[in-house]
Amino acid sequence: MQLGPTELIIILVIVIVLFGVGRIGKIAGEMGSGIRAFREGLRGDDEKGKPNEKAEEKSDEAEKKS
Repeated sequence: MQLGPTELIIILVIVIVLFGVGRIGKIAGEMGSGIRAFREGLRGDDEKGKPNEKAEEKSDEAEKKS
């Protein structure tokens, strides 16, 4: 079963009526920041006290050029 454009528009209208435009934007923003935090956690950027590997490489390269 595939959803056509008419069905998608009806679903969108129902969601807007239920939640309102402002709340949908807020939810989307929170989801975006959650996904960003998840990705940073996977890379290990959230570990305090440990520099990121890329930052460490850049500082090593800068020292070599000096």
